[in-house]
This record gives sequence, C-alpha cells and structure tokens, in this order.
Amino acid sequence: MMPETNFPTDPVYLHKGEDDAVVVERVLGGDSTAFAALVDRYQKKVFNVALRFMQDPDDAEDVAQSVFIKVYERLSSYDRQLKFFSWLYRIAVNESLNALRQQKPMERVADELQAPDTDDDVEREDTVRLIDEAIHRLTADQQAVIILRHYEELGYDEIATVLHITEKKVKSRLFSARQQLRVLLERRGARTL
Repeated sequence: MMPETNFPTDPVYLHKGEDDAVVVERVLGGDSTAFAALVDRYQKKVFNVALRFMQDPDDAEDVAQSVFIKVYERLSSYDRQLKFFSWLYRIAVNESLNALRQQKPMERVADELQAPDTDDDVEREDTVRLIDEAIHRLTADQQAVIILRHYEELGYDEIATVLHITEKKVKSRLFSARQQLRVLLERRGARTL
C-alpha cells in the first residue's frame, strides 16, 4: 500500500523528446498536466528575462506569473508555424516592458563611486552595477534588444521574431543602444572599449 501524499496522482512530465508543438496540442486537448510541464520547462528563462528588465526579483516573479497566465489564455492563438520559444519570449518581453511603463519613475540618489580597488571582484561588481544602471537609462526598445542579445544570447532572427521587427531594425536598435550605453558609461567614468 502506497503512503498518502500531498502530491497529485497524475505525473507532471514531458515525454522524452516531445517538442513544444506536441505539448501545446496536448494542452489544447485538455491535458492540464502538459501546461504545468511547459511552465517547468520555461519558468527559469521567463523569470530571468523579467529580472533583467525589472531588476527586482519580486517584480520579476509577478511578471513571470502574468506571462504564463497570458500564455495559457492565448494558447489557442499560438501560430504553430513559429517556434513556441519565440512566441513565449515575445509575451515575456512585452509583459516586462508593460510593467516597466507602469512603474513610477524611481528617484535615484546620486551614487558615489568608490575609489578604484585593486580587488578584481570588487571592480567587476562595480562594472556590472554601472552597466545595469546604464541599461535601465535606455529606452524600452533599446533595453529589449540589449537584454535579448547580450543576456539571453538570442540571434538577430530570434530577436526580430520576439519583437515583431525586421532583422535590420534589430541591428539598428542594437547599434544605437550600444552607442548610448558607451556614452552613459563614459559619463560615469567607466572605461569603454
């Protein structure tokens, strides 16, 4: 006799090698465990995208939850010609940008930069902080391309699909964003290449 547990009796898993399109069909066919498996598969990536935009784990968690609610509600509109991953990322980016727009502008206290320290870890942390601050001073469109390209490591074609723009527009926005980042970082005294 099996001991009683709080775990559901139906297993939440994906069949080995099962691609997203098959899982989506299972969900649309009424298999709710299949959606839980999609969430398990992508929750970390969605959270990380949201965190890059929001810079706060609680806000990122709220955005990620909102993303999966929208995905579930709109799953029947998913175009099977596209990669599920790209469709999901587009929703995650849009939700993150919407959440950023709804936030009240934060009053920033002028950060005093510490004197350079010989410790590489401290210098690296300062550099990362400066870059994050500079990214959040970019426009929402510029933030999106920087985050998707450099943090999520998507290709130009994938970014174009996620943002619903051409690859040429992706490259143009990325160029402008990098130029603006360089200016912002130089103003803060950071060394740029």
